[in-house]
Amino acid sequence: MADDQVSLTIDGQQVTVPKGTLVIRAAEQLRITIPRFCDHPLLAPAGACRQCFVDIALARAPDQPRQMTSCTTEVAEGMVVNTHLTSDAARASQEAQLEFLLINHPLDCPVCDKGGECPLQDQTMSYGPGESRFVEEKRHFEKPIPVSDLVLLDRERCILCDRCTRFAKEVAGDPLIHFMDRGNETQVNTFPGHPFASYFSGNTVQICPVGALTAVPYRFKARPWDLDEVESTCTSCSFGCRIVVQSSRNQVLRYVGVDSDAVNWGWMCDKGRFDFEAVNSDDRLREPLVRDEGLTLKPAAWNDALRRAAAAIRDGLERTGPAGFAVVGGARLTNEDQYAWSKLTKGLIGSDNIDAQVGDGLPAEAVLGLPRATIDDACRPGGTVLLLGPDVKEELSVLYLRLRHAAINDHVTIIEIS
Repeated sequence: MADDQVSLTIDGQQVTVPKGTLVIRAAEQLRITIPRFCDHPLLAPAGACRQCFVDIALARAPDQPRQMTSCTTEVAEGMVVNTHLTSDAARASQEAQLEFLLINHPLDCPVCDKGGECPLQDQTMSYGPGESRFVEEKRHFEKPIPVSDLVLLDRERCILCDRCTRFAKEVAGDPLIHFMDRGNETQVNTFPGHPFASYFSGNTVQICPVGALTAVPYRFKARPWDLDEVESTCTSCSFGCRIVVQSSRNQVLRYVGVDSDAVNWGWMCDKGRFDFEAVNSDDRLREPLVRDEGLTLKPAAWNDALRRAAAAIRDGLERTGPAGFAVVGGARLTNEDQYAWSKLTKGLIGSDNIDAQVGDGLPAEAVLGLPRATIDDACRPGGTVLLLGPDVKEELSVLYLRLRHAAINDHVTIIEIS
């Protein structure tokens, strides 16, 4: 066995993993799912929720197992791990922890936006004690608390898993949301007068396991079982984040990031996550407009608009011929749209005068002559990235997250010329 590999036993099954692997990840390789709330594969271990307790015996003391959190414990040679599947003690600890979390957690699942896709619901049913011993009144707080224009906090639901605060600090680099106060009064919030003004605040809603953070555009709009969904690609910029488009009653209600390892890792920027509101906006053009005799734009039928556009093109061609005709296509259109207007210009009209530059000013041969690379190639550990263009955080926000991770965690050198 290689020096950088470690063998251990989990629930009677042997597995070999690289050194530094967390026990919870080693168990996943055996298709053993250990309950957890605070753990997230893209965030640093926290051990905050204590839900992933397992019995661990080290090789030097095989008869002295100890209960430890599997999301913060690294594997060791000869380690023996027993999860809730084979250890009554681990199972009892998870039942007790769920009972503890539910002491003050409101039982408002029917009106909670997370209802139906909530890990706390699922794990309470799967690993919980089955009934509560508490009859006391639960705590109540003012709700909702607006931590930003897009994100609302229902404080009594928060289980202090530390996911949102770790994302803001570690991934986005916007440490604007924190734990405040101590003990029984600990809460997640922003500093007074400093809202959660991050380009990535919507990700905290997606990774929150209990519905404490909710998105304003989706709040009280639907339930997961009401939604029709299709996997797609975000079109807000050229980065191409993988997303799921969810709709109900013929109306788009939510975008959710999909964990595409080569692209966005499940993250989305707020612009991409919430721009679906433009689809249903009253300000959106829903019909063609033509100018009347007074040059005022007024709604018209598609046949009339297309007839007038064709007549204008025909008149122009009669005066100047194809050489006098040019089309500047939108650089942000879809590939299908780009093909359609270029086919119209070249195939039917007979003109080669087409362009669709974003405005970078670079000649096409300079860009197309460079070797192609994926985001993973560019962010390879120890590499160098030459960044040409505008502020990447403004223009390609999720690429900014990938580059930030590469620079901080993978020692990638970034040279920016902008």
